[in-house]
Amino acid sequence: MIDTISWITVYPEIVLMVMACAILLIDLGVKTPLRNLTYVLTMLTLAVVAALEAHLAMAGQTYYGFGNMVVSDAMGNWLKCFAAIAVMVSLVYGRPYAGHRDMLRGGELFTLNMLSLLGMFIMISSNNLLLTYMGLELLTLSSYALVALRRDHVAATEAAMKYFVLGAMASGFLLYGMSMLYGATGTLDITQLFKSISSGQIRPDVLVFGLVFIVAGLAFKLGVVPFHMWIPDVYQGAPTAVTLMIGGAPKLAAFAICIRLLVEGMRPLAGDWQQMLMVLSVGSLLIGNLAAIAQTNLKRMLAFSTISQMGFVLLGLMSGVVNGDAVTFAANAYSSSMFYVITYVLTTLATFGVILLLSREGFESEEISDFAGLNQRSPLYAAVMAICAFSLAGIPPMVGFYAKLSVLQALVVSGQPLYVGMAVFAVLMSLVGAFYYLRLVKVMYFDEPITATTVNAPADVRVVLSINGALVLVLGLAPGSLMALCASSVRQMLGM
Repeated sequence: MIDTISWITVYPEIVLMVMACAILLIDLGVKTPLRNLTYVLTMLTLAVVAALEAHLAMAGQTYYGFGNMVVSDAMGNWLKCFAAIAVMVSLVYGRPYAGHRDMLRGGELFTLNMLSLLGMFIMISSNNLLLTYMGLELLTLSSYALVALRRDHVAATEAAMKYFVLGAMASGFLLYGMSMLYGATGTLDITQLFKSISSGQIRPDVLVFGLVFIVAGLAFKLGVVPFHMWIPDVYQGAPTAVTLMIGGAPKLAAFAICIRLLVEGMRPLAGDWQQMLMVLSVGSLLIGNLAAIAQTNLKRMLAFSTISQMGFVLLGLMSGVVNGDAVTFAANAYSSSMFYVITYVLTTLATFGVILLLSREGFESEEISDFAGLNQRSPLYAAVMAICAFSLAGIPPMVGFYAKLSVLQALVVSGQPLYVGMAVFAVLMSLVGAFYYLRLVKVMYFDEPITATTVNAPADVRVVLSINGALVLVLGLAPGSLMALCASSVRQMLGM
């Protein structure tokens, strides 16, 4: 018999799963071109799920359920809450775009987004290697289908094939690494995995061999060098509404499984995996920023920007354990990464929201030149895009500046010369990255418009985009509350 606490850990997921199935059936009777009823039911479901997760997070309790396979803690609940909100915002921005491109002949866009969110929830809450893999597969399979949703579009079909082939390879890496860990420790439970490794009675060569494959699989999901090859092609080829879904909420889930597997499960091996993350972050910051300079396609530029931004997330993850001390610096380092990934997703939503807004029937607003003179056509949307560009570049007082500052502070406070050197390198790469962000602002404000077409958007898109852009600025002016939320969540996860 399943106890009450087990149900507490998963009841938001149950609500999401039941409603996804119900909405799929209800949609069969919906005839309106924009699937109005399906859209409203989806948004209500996501709002309820986000509220349930926020309620659990504010309660501040940690629960383990279903034989220790599932964990419900503040960090996971907040990440799930923000992921649900990110999917809601993605659907608000993406529905008009999808409607103009005949992607709403059925309700698949909504149900696949809900199922991918369910996969994220499972990944975030998993305390078991096999359950982590199941959540990851649910997310990736839904994502493959979303990328290929525009069936008559050659670029989307090609992107889906590339994503599927490379994603299958990365899933194989992760699963093989998990099998090595299971063979070495005899457990799939992440908590027991930590205890087994801490005992020092397991051959370290077997553990490190499995760890290499685990890190490779995680690196693919984060999209960092050298496992980044799918990011530019999928971002550019996928319908922009789907690109937003791939580039937004899943980053929260990828961060969560890095914390669950590396920090909660394999912290005694931090000396090994932190070195791997250091190499990945250096490559991502270098290649991501340098390659982005050469891009003329905005979606492709943002893809390389994502690679460099994830390099910053890895900088925070690699600075938690210093000289074997897993207590003094851990909470500061991991909370800085959590703050970074949340603010990155917030900024990405607004960035792609403007791209979707400028796209119209028969025209994709993907090239940087398409934004020429946007300030003359729509000062509001140009301002939102400029705020996002400044935030991604790390220019104060946008929230991206404080995200970068918190990660750099976590590196410098360790007092290690190598980490201080990494902080200096990250600052230099941020200066390089500022070029291509500021180039976009220059095009919007100082170039002559190539079209006089006015920018029209539904009321819900205008309202949500305005709030989204304002949050990027407001959280930059007052980042304390979100930073405190991340810090308290991570301390609870670490048992501090």
